Amino acid sequence: MTQDVKETFGSPGGSLAAKVRTLAPSMTRSMHRVAEAVANDPAGCAALTVTGLAELTGTSEATVVRTARLLGYPGYRDLRLALAGLAAQQQSGRAPAITTDIAVDDPIADVVTKLAYEEQQTLADTAAGLDTVQLGAAVTALTGARRTDVYGIGASGLVAQDLTQKLLRIGLIAHAHGDPHLAVTNAVQLRPGDVAIAITHSGSTGDVIEPLRVAFEHGATTVAITGRPDAPVTQYADHVLTTSTSRESELRPAAMSSRTSQLLVVDCLFVGVAQRTYETAAPALAASYEALAHRHRTSPR
Repeated sequence: MTQDVKETFGSPGGSLAAKVRTLAPSMTRSMHRVAEAVANDPAGCAALTVTGLAELTGTSEATVVRTARLLGYPGYRDLRLALAGLAAQQQSGRAPAITTDIAVDDPIADVVTKLAYEEQQTLADTAAGLDTVQLGAAVTALTGARRTDVYGIGASGLVAQDLTQKLLRIGLIAHAHGDPHLAVTNAVQLRPGDVAIAITHSGSTGDVIEPLRVAFEHGATTVAITGRPDAPVTQYADHVLTTSTSRESELRPAAMSSRTSQLLVVDCLFVGVAQRTYETAAPALAASYEALAHRHRTSPR
């Protein structure tokens, strides 16, 4: 899916671009062509009738309408109005003229600019697409959990560790499992009142899905943090938190941008839990800060 949709953070069009990126993997090929045309040229598509857009993309009028509805609009007319608004915003000069493709010979200043824009867009897309009802339910489950197990492999494993260390610092029992065998053997011990969280951008990582399945079948509350809302991992998730889907390039593996969006979701979970448990979380955080400060004061130089 193209990343050349140029919008400002938090702009009205940001939500549309986020939906296009997030839902692209679940679209048929013909629907994907329609969505890509909308993302590439909102002004041009806004000027087309449903028949015109169908002809442009080599699809049918029914496909155009289905795509509009998948993106959250009652019909093509509503999508067309949204595209017109986005096009007007872009023409006003509010949108940054920047793409995120990084070339081998790009000056380092350009690399910084492009990466900063990509990170901003990734966060904006994730925030726009995050289901706050599902997020709130996951926070409630974490707040009352006897124990929380988090599963992640590779870059997602680093995010799993980040979440568990945050929860530990406010006095909760949490474990990160990067070894698939240990993950499954620990998942067997979970029961109702426990929480299991799977972090996988693709949503199809078997080493993450299997322990979540075991935890689900043993009655634990399960949460999936994934970039694919219809991925296999979601069939074993009580709550699904969707992250932004970003285009992979030769010099920027998908793991880099997916980790950014995953960390945003993790921070939202942690802050939500800390708010609910403030009376115990605040003293626990203060104690951990003091312990670390004491260690630095007493460590040999």
